[in-house]
Amino acid sequence: MKSIGIDLGTANTLVYVKGRGVALREPSVVAVEAKNRRVVAVGNEAKLMLGKTPGSIVAMRPLKDGVIAEFDITAAMLRHYFKKISGNTLFSRPKVIICIPYGVTEVERRAVEDVTLEAGAQSVALIEEPIAAAIGSGLRVDDARGCMIVDIGGGTTEVAVLSLGGIVLSKSLRIAGDELDEAIIGYIKRKHNILIGDVTAELLKKRIGSVHPAADRGAMTIQGRNLLNGLPATIAVSSAEIREAMSDQIEHIVESIRTTLENTPPELASDIYDTGIMLCGGGSMLAGLPLLLSRITGIRVVVAKAPIDSVAIGLGRIIESEGRLGGGVRYRTR
Repeated sequence: MKSIGIDLGTANTLVYVKGRGVALREPSVVAVEAKNRRVVAVGNEAKLMLGKTPGSIVAMRPLKDGVIAEFDITAAMLRHYFKKISGNTLFSRPKVIICIPYGVTEVERRAVEDVTLEAGAQSVALIEEPIAAAIGSGLRVDDARGCMIVDIGGGTTEVAVLSLGGIVLSKSLRIAGDELDEAIIGYIKRKHNILIGDVTAELLKKRIGSVHPAADRGAMTIQGRNLLNGLPATIAVSSAEIREAMSDQIEHIVESIRTTLENTPPELASDIYDTGIMLCGGGSMLAGLPLLLSRITGIRVVVAKAPIDSVAIGLGRIIESEGRLGGGVRYRTR
């Protein structure tokens, strides 16, 4: 029986397999037939279909804001990934540790457990995302010394202060990569009367997106549909425009970090001033973000070595050590 860790993200799913490391990184996208909801494609193959499918096929993300929106589709996606990591060997039902955002409801927690068991897991345990992210980013969460992690994913931004293996203070914000993409789409529509899709918006964010003028990265030419005449159109978009487009969402993220720092007990706040703030998740790679946050908070800000893999790596360290976090991990079986 394999032990695996799953970072079940709104944008991407990563799977850590005991003894093998991060064995799978794929988009959390599933393409299904509209009539009977039969799965047509999963992951990379399904993402290529986003915005391009005929009426008979729907490409969707079964998770929204870090929680399950489509139970059956999520189960089918996990089942596909379980088979994919097994290769051609006979795959016994895995023992799974899976991440959840901090502060989700009991119903949402139960849904994650149920969907993992439905997909074929033998047993499932839940770990709060900030803890896995902090461990995977190299923070010493078991110490009495406080540390701070900011994990900006696709659906949620997790801000947490940790000490002695647990979360002292945390804020889960349902503003992250997806909302930044939506903001870019809305901005291009308002300013240029051009409609672009999610894939183009994500590309703009990754290639020229910045949150500080000192980190602007030129311009990029994109194609979309002119809303005035309905014809294809090509425009150049600048880094400064993308910064303006994302400004409200970035302000919300910055404010949640500032609020968390203000509410942190003085002794732990002192530790954070010494150790700095650790950033991880895909959103942490936005140009200029460490500079912006350090200027606002007055604290050194560092991006994790493998920001996108941090949660999966953290799950892996928990799996490999088995006895981590004091009382260990509590599994639920069918």
